[in-house]
Amino acid sequence: MKYKLFYLLLFPFFANAQDCKLNRETDPYTKETKISTGFIGLQNASVTVDADKTEVDFFFSINGGDKCFDNNSMAAVFFEGTKAKLTYRNSGSMNCEGFFHFNFKNTAGTPSMLQKLASLKISSIVFIGNNKKETRITFTSQQQDVFIKLTTCLLNEAKALLK
Repeated sequence: MKYKLFYLLLFPFFANAQDCKLNRETDPYTKETKISTGFIGLQNASVTVDADKTEVDFFFSINGGDKCFDNNSMAAVFFEGTKAKLTYRNSGSMNCEGFFHFNFKNTAGTPSMLQKLASLKISSIVFIGNNKKETRITFTSQQQDVFIKLTTCLLNEAKALLK
């Protein structure tokens, strides 16, 4: 009877973990684990959120030609129901393929800007390239829900990588 009760009490943890489908990969040489949400499709773009023991990386791939970004390129994130916005600088390399990164340190306490990104519904992101050309990516309500769910799940799992 004790064992049945034990497994019954663990069921909510397993049920919650099954909701979270993250990709987990371990480097065969360094033995470091990296987790990823996989690509989430957006309007004319996609995003993946990856984490290892040192950082959390938001990687956007924007479709279309003439999307050049360098370390001076910016992204403005607008949230649903508020006039507040967050601004990020590209932390990736210079490219003309439409690749844009913003990174955060993976720490035991989640930075406030990262927490906002993972918990508030994003209405749109405006990427400003090195030619000052703006590209707006709009999130649908379904994309907002998927993004929040996967990002929150990844952040919870990323804390376990610190050990």
